[in-house]
Amino acid sequence: MMILQALFLLAILQALPNHAAAPTATADLFREYIGAEFNNVKFTDVPINPQVDFHFLLAFAIDYDTSGSPSPTNGQFNVFWDTDNLGASQISSIKSQNPKIKVALSLGGDSVSNGNCYFTPSSVDSWVSNAVTSLTAVIRKYNLDGIDIDYEHFKSNPDTFAECIGRLITTLKNNGVISFASIAPFDDPEVQSHYQALWNKYGNVIDYVNFQFYAYDQETSVDQFLKYYDEQSSNYDGGKVLVSFISDGSGGLSPADGFFKACDRLKKQGKLQGIFAWSADDSKANGFRYERQSQAVLATPN
Repeated sequence: MMILQALFLLAILQALPNHAAAPTATADLFREYIGAEFNNVKFTDVPINPQVDFHFLLAFAIDYDTSGSPSPTNGQFNVFWDTDNLGASQISSIKSQNPKIKVALSLGGDSVSNGNCYFTPSSVDSWVSNAVTSLTAVIRKYNLDGIDIDYEHFKSNPDTFAECIGRLITTLKNNGVISFASIAPFDDPEVQSHYQALWNKYGNVIDYVNFQFYAYDQETSVDQFLKYYDEQSSNYDGGKVLVSFISDGSGGLSPADGFFKACDRLKKQGKLQGIFAWSADDSKANGFRYERQSQAVLATPN
């Protein structure tokens, strides 16, 4: 009888969704994209609260060539962020100042040059092979800790996207190249179909969901924001879904209009998993006031 009970329990555990065992993550986490706009922003410009875990997300590495009219390269990634100000020496320096600081690499993004950046694999096997090789070289050259997936346009079906990205993250983790990975979806039918396919199959290797809440309407209220948060937490069930703002206030619930009130309510409910911002490049103009405020919220005990 004991053997039958043990076998029954094992069968139940094996039947759980693969994202149920998602890696644990701190709720005192602030993340910020940096380097996409080439406005000379530096790591040292950004205020960092020593009580908070801080992730810089370099924007971007893209599998396009670097010609005047960039074309897809099937997983062969090139650097498209501001390496003059955010290069290998600067990365090593900022990480040496505080063990809570990590630097990761965001892949894809909305655009490249003056056109959309498309996820365009020739095949799963070739894309994964090229991506593992090229990203391993970039990550080791710049002493990076993780990757973020931010493709927003697709010339592949959801299953192909899920398989390519899921196998990439799994291989980089298994090879000891990265220690964490995140995804950055937003509320668009095509985007959600691709990222939820990825989540449903490979959620167990995804540590954070950087949901772009600033892609919602600019007139979003606090109550609407909280409703959106619950919806996306359900869509990425079991995941560490971070709330977010855009520095210039051009979308979603802005820091000037109730974002931090929503954060306080989530924190009191035990739901606040962390905060991220787009982007340090834009925040430079306002002295990073919202970065300071975000980290103060995260560092404050419940």
